[in-house]
Amino acid sequence: MKTIYVDNNATTKVAPEVVEAMLPFFNDMWGNPSSMHTFGGQVAKHVERAREQVAKIIGAQRTSEIIFTSCGTESDNAAIRAALATNPEKKHIVTTTVEHPAVLNLCQNLEKHECVEVTYLPVDAKGRLDLEKLKSSLRDDTAIVSIMWANNETGTVFPIEEIAQITHERGILFHTDAVQVVGKLPIDLKKTPIDFLSLSGHKLHASKGVGALYVQRGTKFSPYIIGGHQESGRRGGTESVPLIVGLGAACELAMNSMEVERAHLARLRDKLEAGILEKVRRVTVNGDRENRLPNTTNTSFESIEGESILLMLNEYGICASSGSACTSGSLEPSHVLLAMGILHEKAHGSIRWSLSRYSTEEEVDFILEKLPPVIEHLRKLSPVS
Repeated sequence: MKTIYVDNNATTKVAPEVVEAMLPFFNDMWGNPSSMHTFGGQVAKHVERAREQVAKIIGAQRTSEIIFTSCGTESDNAAIRAALATNPEKKHIVTTTVEHPAVLNLCQNLEKHECVEVTYLPVDAKGRLDLEKLKSSLRDDTAIVSIMWANNETGTVFPIEEIAQITHERGILFHTDAVQVVGKLPIDLKKTPIDFLSLSGHKLHASKGVGALYVQRGTKFSPYIIGGHQESGRRGGTESVPLIVGLGAACELAMNSMEVERAHLARLRDKLEAGILEKVRRVTVNGDRENRLPNTTNTSFESIEGESILLMLNEYGICASSGSACTSGSLEPSHVLLAMGILHEKAHGSIRWSLSRYSTEEEVDFILEKLPPVIEHLRKLSPVS
């Protein structure tokens, strides 16, 4: 049975070109890039080449502004903790109610254990921010504002350029989790006053286990992981050269195909979304349909739990994800959808569909063939249908 994978906001297939770029650093050039000898030292130039590729895809002015990390979560933690560590007199953070757990859970931990105060900005029914509320939340003791560039569940894109300008007019550091945006939408940090930006390899067809943090030149930074002199003393630990090289290759691949890929993804997303709305009763689309990622749509099916839908779709080889966190041991629906004011029942019945460059029109047709009878079958079994 063929697998039809539409869960690309969770992770992506490693591109064959990326695998090919990584292989020599497992088999032949496996030395430590910090070594004095030629065998190890020859690897360092490939790490720097990857740094150039990452810097280019986000429009960083200098390659020295890129720090390689293990993932987006580490990058988020490093940025926020650095802002607090370098401004010890400031104990206030501004973020949103719809952030990834990498930011939300860190903020809650800081509130509990380090006497940090956090303002969680609300969103409206489409997942959009009120920038006036952002402005009024800023204080003299605000160490950092951390707001994601695009939401991982709904695809809603925030006006990051405007947000960054607002924070900088107040002299406040700004961090954005751009994990879902890098490789999907153009970014030019030469034109946007962002202090910290997080990205993750496995969201743009590189491997799991590698990410990066952009730190704008001149921004004070305190290492999150203390160790050796790697990454110019900003992140201890021997660099994972194969994964870093793969991340660089993935960034270059995305840069070369971004415009074509955006159009391809948006067309397939719109076809999938329109087909669901046409063929299935009592379904709504969650999020901002005008300002969102080209690959993402989130739909709520009334009177059914998302997990039931996923289980039945899985029998056809269709892999999507639910807006409910039940599969991770929680009975609560998605915090993102609840923050948008969506009722528990609808939130429990939500499915996120996220496409990639490898998604095809035939796959969308297959989903639209199998999904309607699945929904009808489950509604017949539901006591509230």
